[in-house]
Amino acid sequence: MKQEEYIQQGEKYILKTYNRYPVVLEKGEGVYLYDAEQKKYLDFGAGIAVFALGYGNKAYNDALKEQVDQLIHTSNLYYNIPAVEAAEKIVKASGMKRVFFSNSGTEAIEGALKVARKYAYNKDDSKDYEFIAMDHSFHGRSQGALSVTGNAHYQDGFIPKEFRAVFAQFNDLEDVKSKITENTCGIICEVVQGEGGIYPADPEFLKGLRKLCDEKDILLIFDEIQCGMGRCGSLFAHDLYGVKPDVMTLAKALGCGVPVGAFVVNEKADGALVPGDHGTTYGGNPLACAAVNAVFDQFEEKKIPEHVEKVGQYLWDQLEILKKEFCTITAHRGLGLMQGLEFAPEKSAGEIVSLALEKGLILMTAGNNVIRFVPPLIIEEKHVDEMMKILREVLKEKDC
Repeated sequence: MKQEEYIQQGEKYILKTYNRYPVVLEKGEGVYLYDAEQKKYLDFGAGIAVFALGYGNKAYNDALKEQVDQLIHTSNLYYNIPAVEAAEKIVKASGMKRVFFSNSGTEAIEGALKVARKYAYNKDDSKDYEFIAMDHSFHGRSQGALSVTGNAHYQDGFIPKEFRAVFAQFNDLEDVKSKITENTCGIICEVVQGEGGIYPADPEFLKGLRKLCDEKDILLIFDEIQCGMGRCGSLFAHDLYGVKPDVMTLAKALGCGVPVGAFVVNEKADGALVPGDHGTTYGGNPLACAAVNAVFDQFEEKKIPEHVEKVGQYLWDQLEILKKEFCTITAHRGLGLMQGLEFAPEKSAGEIVSLALEKGLILMTAGNNVIRFVPPLIIEEKHVDEMMKILREVLKEKDC
């Protein structure tokens, strides 16, 4: 079939919860994707910050092929070798205590929230527990994750107001303090807000949250689903701040395309959940955990965090130049290979992304009129130059 025929078929049979771009992606190679008509695209979206190793990584692909021939699923009634090995790698890398594997980032958030609630329940089961979350945050689409997502647009129609978290201003410690009550069981935040517009946390804010949670004996949850796994220039974004959470959620680049998520607990939070409190049929299956193991091996072999730090600085410098060239670029934010350009209200970031796509460049939007740059973590400076050339052409054509 031709590309247009696939699009029409998809519109007919797939539930329309996305406004998809009119492109059918068929294959990938390195940092490039190809559609069904073999048009080539430079990928600066990485499947929403997922495909960190790029496309066609032989060691990663071989590990998955080998696992498919051995064992794909057993259930969590038994141990499996890839899960045990992957758990050890995550725990040792994070310096935390234990991990639970899920199928997605949203499920990881659900589990993290249950840990915090159960921790509070074990101390005093008479309270109506609540969370403090951040305005403009995004934690997923399930009802629990939506309850702590600081955007009414996602919540309305699904989460009654009485079931939503208490929301505070991101990077405003005094506002968080003012929202603490005897019912607060946890504080959850992204180390770098992604969907909200690429906002890194201030160091003093994270340090203040850590101190506050210690004083109140409540759990601090860091959502590193998008900003973790090397994207900000360290394996975990919070490492850049020297602040440790009680619970951390991971997904996206954790499996580099294979659906897998996880939440990791420290010594304090370990033991809050006991057998029967939480579970999953598919989470931690051998195939998903073979992907996790391959990702950690490749990150170590290719020194991914160090590479991101270097190329991320180059991307930063080039975007700063672009910001000075075009007066409608009003802000530039981010860390490593998670950066954003904000545009003046009269210019549509979405339209710029669409025009870039026509020229063979995949970008993404985020937040309020922001273009998000979250490419595969293996990009080189030459790919930044190629991206900049196309983006500059689009901005000139749009008279930005």
